[in-house]
Amino acid sequence: MSRTLRTSPTTGTEVKSPGRWLALSVLVLAVLLVAVDATVLGLATPALSEDLKPSGAQLLWIGDIYSFVIAGLLVSMGSLGDRIGRKKLLLIGATAFGAVSVLNAYATSPEMMIVARALLGVAGATLMPSTLALIRNIFHDPKERSLAIGIWGATASAGAAVGPVVGGALLQHFWWGSVFLINLPVMAALVLVGIKLLPESRNPVAGPWDLVSVGLSLVGVIGVVYAIKELASHGPTWEVGASAAIGAAALYAFVRRQHTLTAPLLDMRLFKHRGFSGAVLADLLTVFGLSGLVFFLSQFLQLVQGRDPLEAGLAELPAAIGAVATGLVAGRYARRFSVRGIVAGGLGAIGLALAVITLVHQDTGYPLLGAALLVVGLGAGFSFTVTADVILSSVPKEQAGSASAVSETAYELGAALGIALLGSIVTGVYRGFTAPAGVPADAAAAAHESLGGAVEVSAGLAPETATSLVSAAQKAFVDGLNIAAGVGAAVLLATAVAAWFLLKGQKLEDGVEH
Repeated sequence: MSRTLRTSPTTGTEVKSPGRWLALSVLVLAVLLVAVDATVLGLATPALSEDLKPSGAQLLWIGDIYSFVIAGLLVSMGSLGDRIGRKKLLLIGATAFGAVSVLNAYATSPEMMIVARALLGVAGATLMPSTLALIRNIFHDPKERSLAIGIWGATASAGAAVGPVVGGALLQHFWWGSVFLINLPVMAALVLVGIKLLPESRNPVAGPWDLVSVGLSLVGVIGVVYAIKELASHGPTWEVGASAAIGAAALYAFVRRQHTLTAPLLDMRLFKHRGFSGAVLADLLTVFGLSGLVFFLSQFLQLVQGRDPLEAGLAELPAAIGAVATGLVAGRYARRFSVRGIVAGGLGAIGLALAVITLVHQDTGYPLLGAALLVVGLGAGFSFTVTADVILSSVPKEQAGSASAVSETAYELGAALGIALLGSIVTGVYRGFTAPAGVPADAAAAAHESLGGAVEVSAGLAPETATSLVSAAQKAFVDGLNIAAGVGAAVLLATAVAAWFLLKGQKLEDGVEH
């Protein structure tokens, strides 16, 4: 096992070892694994839709079930890592993630794909909180930790860029399932190198893992998120009411139980720290505002503007480049200026960029879209890096797993809600378009399910009718995308204002821990 710190026999103080940076290189492989998987799905959606022929609802489930399951399990897995060891949980999760990726690649029906994505969520829930918690325990110098978190975040952004480019190249020559198989070499490297380099860490007084709390957390989060998704898609029904009631009751019971346990799954006192709560809320709302746009962007680039998968992947690069650039310097700037200034400024920049997306139409040139994506990346690099630093710095290192899990839950819950609500806006507006005269009823029904379906059925129609159908479908899709971007912009600008007040007086640490 690699030691990142050793104790001087003469002074008794902790001496830094170069091994901590080697350990970080292993942790960022796990981040790369999750980021690549999240982005290649959007790129593969058109080909997947053509092959598996999911309905509009099934397509949304394929997109968001991964986030639903992760959101429901992150707190439980973060707490489990605190108990059994973060390294052990990370390596187990990485192995499972690679194995389930094969199941995703060879799914033969929409239902099988949804189940495979759910299982991938179970494995993914072990990875992200483990990586952040290990960073918290490996880097005792706050300035070094800020840089490590910046590298961690920059790798996630780089993965978001590498995923579409590599995935696009694969889709040029192989079937859509190949995009999931790129997880395997990353997983293998992580496990083989991580066994040697990663130090183990755990909470020595964490107590037993409460399975009742695990169940309440899972049922609560999934129940509430499912209710919101169904409400946005189909309006109020008894199923929506029942799901919301069950989810809310489970979350209430979870919170009450944590207050009574001597070793809670999640220490609710963490939320009394204003910086911690403010950073978590900012993350949740930011991802909410961004996720719907990100999910549908690849479809816009491919099915509306006619780019091939590799071109679509390259077109999304500016966002990742911007996030990498600012993520590496975010901690330094937050110390030089202010935490709230950097976070609020970053969020405001994202909001303005999303406002620009409301002006996009079928024939919009790439310079406008590329500039907007670059600004989104710059703002995200600043805000997400600093909020992650605030969250980790707000808690004792023994609770790093739980704190990291809360942070990641905010990301995943925001993503799930964003895809559900903003995605439902896009879908709802899209389904409202009028099919041209001459389109058979069954073809019109298939075209209204998804833009991919419209493109597919148009191949069997007369050229003039096909062109009219695809044009109407594309316009409806872009109209929905514009509205969703407008909602996202409003959410981001409001979050920027809230962050300015919630993070008032918050500072990043400067002194070295001992």
